Amino acid sequence: MSQRNREGKRGARERLREQRERDRARAKRKRTLGVVGAAVAVLAGAVGVGMVASRTEDDSGKSGSALVPPRGAVGKGRLVIPSGKHGKDGKAEQEGKAGKAAKAAPVTLTVYEDFRCPGCKQFEDVFRKTVHQLQDEGRMKVEYHLVTIIDGNLGGTGSLRAANAAACAQDKDPAMFRAYHDVLYRHQPQETRDTYANNSRLIKLAGQVPGLVTPAFRTCVEDGRHDTWVRKSNDVFAHSGYASTPTVLLDGKSVYGDPKKPLSPNKLKRMVLAAARD
Repeated sequence: MSQRNREGKRGARERLREQRERDRARAKRKRTLGVVGAAVAVLAGAVGVGMVASRTEDDSGKSGSALVPPRGAVGKGRLVIPSGKHGKDGKAEQEGKAGKAAKAAPVTLTVYEDFRCPGCKQFEDVFRKTVHQLQDEGRMKVEYHLVTIIDGNLGGTGSLRAANAAACAQDKDPAMFRAYHDVLYRHQPQETRDTYANNSRLIKLAGQVPGLVTPAFRTCVEDGRHDTWVRKSNDVFAHSGYASTPTVLLDGKSVYGDPKKPLSPNKLKRMVLAAARD
């Protein structure tokens, strides 16, 4: 074979190889564009679903994306659950014998609390009987601010879930809120165990409050109806200047947690009686 023929065949093979390389590169570009296009389409679809789901949740008020205060909530932003005799300005008012709204209790106990907080349980265990007595005698009303400080510190959602469930009890009846509030503290799990993140556990405990567990209560708990309300309450607490739970105020003055001025049930009674006379 002549030199010219050999060079001609080698040139043809080179041209064929280059053409195949170009074909493979073109095919690879098409596959890449196809994958990118599919990914964009999926992403666009996901965004669309997210917007619809968010809008649906906001409209329903069930998912916790809409801020839904519990029935009877008072104060700025309706972030306070009142307990006791709050008079005509509060939703926890009680009826007197003549059918008129009972006069509001003259003294206010403000409590910032977290259902997972061991310190809050300690306060409740020591002062529960005294607080109820002063409430029932009409000497003191209580304003509860529900927060989620333990969720923030240790992780989990038990503080949020329990607070939402308590707000659901308030929807049913203020007396049931008070009873369920006490049940949650009596059965509080260890701080590091996020037991209250389980809605079924919260509903089971609600069975200890006669009449509380209804289809409406179950739905409220399971759907997190008041989740955003609880988050808002916690956000306000975070910017309040108070740093821990429980924070307990008597007519706006901190009265609990100072080791130099310890509070006892009898001392609380004396302070309430003295404040009522002023």
